[in-house]
Amino acid sequence: MQPYTLHYAPDNASLPVRLALEEMDVPYQTCLVDRERGAHKGADYLKRNPRGLIPVLTTSHGDIFETAAILLWLGDTHGRMCPAPSSAQRGAFLKWLFYASNGLHADLQMLFHPERHAGGPEERDRSHEAVAGRVADHLALFDSAASARHAWINGEEPSILDCYMVSMLRWVALYPKGRARFDLGAHPGLESLARRMEDRDSARRAAQAEGLGDAPFTAPDYPSPAAGDAR
Repeated sequence: MQPYTLHYAPDNASLPVRLALEEMDVPYQTCLVDRERGAHKGADYLKRNPRGLIPVLTTSHGDIFETAAILLWLGDTHGRMCPAPSSAQRGAFLKWLFYASNGLHADLQMLFHPERHAGGPEERDRSHEAVAGRVADHLALFDSAASARHAWINGEEPSILDCYMVSMLRWVALYPKGRARFDLGAHPGLESLARRMEDRDSARRAAQAEGLGDAPFTAPDYPSPAAGDAR
């Protein structure tokens, strides 16, 4: 099988995909997208993802963009890390995966980049408070799901949703700089998930590759990658 190419930036939305690829132990290579120089908005990259966002996974079937779509495609293609289409758990898994993408991740983007969604400073402050409240609600719901130890979140074996969630846990603890308020210890289900994923060799390899430190999910710090521009 031709190796995949993950178009990534350190500690970006490509991180869940890297975690899944490492956990599945499938061959892949990486291509750094230099966000500082605007490579994600360049003509070559826009051919892969017309939205100009990271990540893109290049496969023998073409380019795939959107984090959740890539994760689901990998899970189904390799028959790993998610319930099979015929499984009784498939519906529950899908609704939480898409909630992670369309709910939590979408609101995190609004939290991290208020300038894209609100006007002046006062409007941005009001928007921040509203979005931060929604993020807190999302995390409470995911904490309940993780505490229940479903097979598709915080189960015996890692899932693609686990890869997505632990990445977002580190982001909400770090960004936006100077305003982060997330307390992982107040979310025991998510804390359990973060600790279990952090102990895996796949996560250690991903953390080393992107300069995320020794405790990337339970005690995250800003990345210090060898190359590239984080977030």
